[in-house]
Amino acid sequence: MQRLFPDPAPTTPADQAAELDLVANVHETRPCVVSNFVVTMDGRVTLGGRSGQIGSDTDTAMLIALRTRVDAVMIGGGTMRAERYGRVVGDPAKRARREQEGLSADPLMVIVSGRMDLPWDARLFTEDGGQVLIFTSSDDEPPETATPVRVERHRDQVDLAAALGHLKRERGIRALLCEGGPRLHAQLLEQDLIDELFMTHAPKIAGGEGPRLVAGLPESERTFGLSWLLHEPDTGELFARYRVGD
Repeated sequence: MQRLFPDPAPTTPADQAAELDLVANVHETRPCVVSNFVVTMDGRVTLGGRSGQIGSDTDTAMLIALRTRVDAVMIGGGTMRAERYGRVVGDPAKRARREQEGLSADPLMVIVSGRMDLPWDARLFTEDGGQVLIFTSSDDEPPETATPVRVERHRDQVDLAAALGHLKRERGIRALLCEGGPRLHAQLLEQDLIDELFMTHAPKIAGGEGPRLVAGLPESERTFGLSWLLHEPDTGELFARYRVGD
């Protein structure tokens, strides 16, 4: 991998992530929120219903590296159903390194699911690794799971600003990584709740009618400042880090 901007030089996903101090950017009332997506040239964020069909092993390595720099990872219920997550940081060495740097071994997994219709047999729930917090407007109770699960209920629909406030105030979350899906990402952007966007640009055209980066976001202009741009020559992917609002 080659860093194109700033300071051109060879680099790796781990090296780029190591320079991030996201927890230092915590807000007074909420965590620092960053998001990560892989997109095709025509803006698709899934192929066959999954994002993993678009990105490469390098894209996965970047995602995992970002997970090691935050206190929590947030996803929507649809993403959980499609991707069927396991333990957020699966590598014991990476968990140990997190602890050495003053983070918990496992990031808190945060799921936003209005109906709470989740794949309870997924490894995230069955492997007893870390903790899960679900924000929902459903009255349903979760089943017994090996991984500890807590539920926070909101009336009518999940209030994302209130949820982020709860995470900072009650859980001490300073930095949170949103991994989708596009509807959750759109809601966070619309409410000005995202600080940075990490985007992998894949050299692919998908076509079709699948979801784009921000499903349902009302038309408006938002500007971004480029913090870094990386190139993976083996796959042709570009990895960009954007500051929201610059």
